[in-house]
Amino acid sequence: MENTKLLLGDEAIALGAIHAGLSGVYAYPGTPSTEITEFIQGNALAAERGIHCRWSTNEKTAMEAALGMSYMGKRALVCMKHVGMNVAADAFVNSAMTGTNGGLVIVAADDPSMHSSQNEQDSRFYGKFAMIPILEPSSQQEAYDMMQYAYDLSENMKLPVLMRIVTRLAHSRADVEVRNAIAQNTLNPDNERTHWVLLPGNARRQYAGLVAKQPDLSASSENSIYNKTIAVNEGKARIGVISCGIAYNYVMENAPMDLGVSVLKISQYPIPSNSIKSFATKCDSILVAEDGQPFVEEQVKSLLGAEYNLKGRLTGDLPRMGELTPDCVGTALGVTIEQTFENPQNVMPRPPALCQGCGHRDVYDALNKVAADYSDARIFGDIGCYTLGALPPFRAIDSCVDMGASITMAKGAADAGVHPAIAVIGDSTFTHSGMTGLLDAVNDKSNITVVISDNLTTAMTGGQDSAGTNKFEAICLGLGVEPEHVRVVVPLPKNMEEITRIIREEIEYQGVSVIIPRRECIQTLNRKLRQQKVQKQ
Repeated sequence: MENTKLLLGDEAIALGAIHAGLSGVYAYPGTPSTEITEFIQGNALAAERGIHCRWSTNEKTAMEAALGMSYMGKRALVCMKHVGMNVAADAFVNSAMTGTNGGLVIVAADDPSMHSSQNEQDSRFYGKFAMIPILEPSSQQEAYDMMQYAYDLSENMKLPVLMRIVTRLAHSRADVEVRNAIAQNTLNPDNERTHWVLLPGNARRQYAGLVAKQPDLSASSENSIYNKTIAVNEGKARIGVISCGIAYNYVMENAPMDLGVSVLKISQYPIPSNSIKSFATKCDSILVAEDGQPFVEEQVKSLLGAEYNLKGRLTGDLPRMGELTPDCVGTALGVTIEQTFENPQNVMPRPPALCQGCGHRDVYDALNKVAADYSDARIFGDIGCYTLGALPPFRAIDSCVDMGASITMAKGAADAGVHPAIAVIGDSTFTHSGMTGLLDAVNDKSNITVVISDNLTTAMTGGQDSAGTNKFEAICLGLGVEPEHVRVVVPLPKNMEEITRIIREEIEYQGVSVIIPRRECIQTLNRKLRQQKVQKQ
């Protein structure tokens, strides 16, 4: 059908935003949210409308730029993975205080089971903390439809709206019925400065206004088309399932059987307390099915009290960690799950590895050679492809915590007396979160060696533009690193003697030194060569 498109969940969100009159998307790439921005970047209507779609340096700058667009009356979108919410948190929470003018939607893509993440966090807690509406689609169609709803809700409530998705929805495809696009908002700045200048006096008034909106947010949730009760069986249910977001699909896959099950679907928050209370009275027991942490389960437990038989992740009826699956939900509902195939016994695990020909390989070869000469050497890693240097065959890095932590952890280790303290960070991660740590080190005259492994792209998430390309030497000099201790090398096997010599020289320097191994990502290079070949044909 002409109005039906086969879309990833991420693509459905992106197209829904475009059709809802979007004027700008602001994001830093991070799995599983990356494809939202990439879709907008490649969309013909977005280009025709001049929708802003360049990558931001990090999630905080993205959030602030989107808030600026909202201030001017336009509709803006912010996209990030769950750990990006930690980076954006200051601006995110304060955006609830300023409120919005043009619609502002923040998409946080959570990653239960940590497919490509260092933790398993639930962004719904951020929305509750900020006291703003939260939407959680259960399907690609709902994700598309919710964008128009979210922008209208944001402008009606004068608040940002958080949309929370998970990896399984972001990266699966389904048919989506699409509508005609509406016009973009005209420029219409909010000239009321007391909304936006968060001096204590103004902030207290804004906070009082935010608190005063909470009954309206609760009423909106109670009446939402995305929160509904489904009576799978007549009469009092043996078990009532409160299903949230994508978990609704796993419940419905199992519930239509003659199991005495009723379902309350929740995809808008704050939780609809009255609906939950009414639903609970018609059920012998309650199961809360949600993909993520027990966000709703804890609230329902507090709401209903001890007299109700409440089950979920906290009780062990559903796994406490990782993604939900149809099988584990079915088991919790009393469905007998047959194991069709046994788990194979002869399949060896295949851990990820750096690509053959990757410049990071040569960097780690050199670092290992040099570090072997120092009994106390510590190499602090960071977030990126090069994190794979922790695995065989290199086993080169001793830590990986969060974006930018390599430099500041190396600084702390040096402060504690470690020598050499070496930080390895990528080009995109350096501009995202590493620059401020380097400034701390310069100001403190820390004895550390920083390796900015520059492959000229944001390789881990698919080769997006890197904010600092061709600027790193200037940035380091601007932050105060001595010019003679900003060194550039080309990471190739034939240059190994030169690279190891430079690393040794900078380790022995008593102060901050920066080494920049620079060679284009092999995957990005191959992609460019293929494109050039096609163009010549």
